[in-house]
Amino acid sequence: MVRARLSEWTLRRRVAVLFTVAGILLAGIGALAAVTAVDSNDNLDVILEKTGPMRIAGQELYSAYLDQETGVRGYALSRSAKNLQPYEQGATAERDLLAQIETLNDSDGNAAIAASIAAVRARAAEWRRAVAEPVINGDSAGTIGTAQFDALRAAVDQLQADILDLRNEAVDAARRTGSVLVALEIGAAFIVIVVGALMLLLLNRLVARPVTELAAQVRQVAGGDYERPITSGGSPELRSLAGDVDGMRRQIAQELTQVREARAEVESANEQLEAKAEELTRSNRDLEQFAYVASHDLQEPLRKVASFCQLLQRRYGGQLDDRADQYIAFAVDGAERMQRLINDLLAFSRIGRITAGFKQVELGQVLPEVKSQLEARAGAEAKISWGELPAVEGEEPLLTTLFVNLIGNSLKFRRPDVPPEVRVTAERDGDQWKINVRDNGIGIEREFADKVFVIFQRLHPRDAYEGTGIGLAIVKKIIEYHGGRIWLDLDVEQGASIWFTLPVRPGAATATE
Repeated sequence: MVRARLSEWTLRRRVAVLFTVAGILLAGIGALAAVTAVDSNDNLDVILEKTGPMRIAGQELYSAYLDQETGVRGYALSRSAKNLQPYEQGATAERDLLAQIETLNDSDGNAAIAASIAAVRARAAEWRRAVAEPVINGDSAGTIGTAQFDALRAAVDQLQADILDLRNEAVDAARRTGSVLVALEIGAAFIVIVVGALMLLLLNRLVARPVTELAAQVRQVAGGDYERPITSGGSPELRSLAGDVDGMRRQIAQELTQVREARAEVESANEQLEAKAEELTRSNRDLEQFAYVASHDLQEPLRKVASFCQLLQRRYGGQLDDRADQYIAFAVDGAERMQRLINDLLAFSRIGRITAGFKQVELGQVLPEVKSQLEARAGAEAKISWGELPAVEGEEPLLTTLFVNLIGNSLKFRRPDVPPEVRVTAERDGDQWKINVRDNGIGIEREFADKVFVIFQRLHPRDAYEGTGIGLAIVKKIIEYHGGRIWLDLDVEQGASIWFTLPVRPGAATATE
C-alpha cells in the first residue's frame, strides 16, 4: 500500500523530498563542521597566540634571572654600582615577563601554569631575600650560595614544562578537530554522491527510460500506425503526458479518417471537374473555331447580298413605288449591319488565337496613335489627354484596339452640347498597373454594370447610337488575354470611369516608367 502511494508521487515531489533530506543532513554536517572549526580555531589560538608567546617569555624570564644572578656576583666581587645594572635590568624584565605570562594565562585559566608562576615568584623572592639583597646591602659579602638559585631555575623549568603541556594538549585537540573536519567533509561528499546517484536513478527510471519508450511509441504512430495506443509507466507527469498524446492520436486518427473520406470526395469531384473542364475547353475551342469559320465563310455570300442590294438601290431607286424603295433600304441596312456584326465577331474570335507574341509596349506611345485614329470621330472640340503611362508586356495592335474601343465609347456616348473630355491615367498597385479611362459623358447606370462587358449587349436602341455592342466585350477579352481584369467604377458622380489592370513587367522600377 505504501509502495502504491509512492508510485503516485510526482517527479517534482520525489526530487523535493530527496533534496530536503539531503539538505537537512548537509545542514547538520555544516553545523557540526562550524562548531568543530570554531574549536579548531580556539586550539590554534592557544598554540599560536598563547603558548608560543608564553614559551618565549619563559625563556626570556630564565635569561632575566641569569642576568640578575650575574649582576649580584659581579657586584660581590667588585663592589661597583655599575655591575648592578644587569641585576636591575633583569629585575625589570622579570616583572614584565611574569605579568605577560599571567595575562596570557588569564585568558585560558590554566591552573598548573598559574601555580608555576606563583612558585617562580616565591623562589625568586626567596633568592633575593637570602642572597641578592644581603650581597647588595653588604651583609654577607663573598658568601653567595647556589641552592636558592637552583630552586629558582627548577621553578622556571617547571613553568616551561607546564606551558609545553598546554601547547601539546592544544596540538592534540587541533589534530582531533582536523580529523573531525575531514570526516565531515567525507560524509558531505558521500551524501552528495548518494543524492546524485539517486537523482540519476530517478531520472532514468521516471524520465529517461519512459521518455524513450514514449518516443518509440510516438514514432510508430508517426509511421502510420494510428491505432496503436500510447501509454507510459513513468512519473505521473509522463503518464498524464502520454494520456494527452494518446488523446491527440485518437483525435488525429478520427480527423484523418474524415480527411481521407473528404479527399476521396474531392478527388472524385476533381475528376468530374477535370472532365468538365476538358469538355468546356473543347467546347470553347469548337465555338471559337465555329465563330471564326462561320464569320469567315459568311463573308462571301453576305458580300454578294450586300452588293446586289446596293445595285438594286442605285439602279432602281425611284423607279418603283415608295414601299419598294423602303424595302430595298431595309435590305441594304440589314446587309451592312450583318457585315459589321460578322467583322466584329471575326475580330473577337481572333483575340488570343492569332498572336505575334508579347513584347515591350510603351503605352505613352500608343495613345497618340489612338488619338490620331479617333480624330475624325472626336471633332475639334474633343479633348483627349493622358498622364505618365507605363511600359507593359503585350501585343501592341491589341492594346491599340483596347484604347480605341474605350476612348471611342467615351466619344460616342457624349452629352449633348458638351465637348467630350477623356482622361487616361495609371498608378502602380503591387505587381500590377491600374489604368483608368474617365470621361464626362452620359455615364452608365449602376444596374447595367455587369452587362456592359457582355458580347453584343446594347443598353440603347440602334437608332440612338450606332455600333454592334461588342466593343467592351473585345476590350475585356484583350485585357484578360494580357493577364488583367476590368471593372466599372460606380462611385463617380458624372460620366463613366472604367478601370483595368495589366501586369508589371519583370524588373520594372517602383515608379511609373
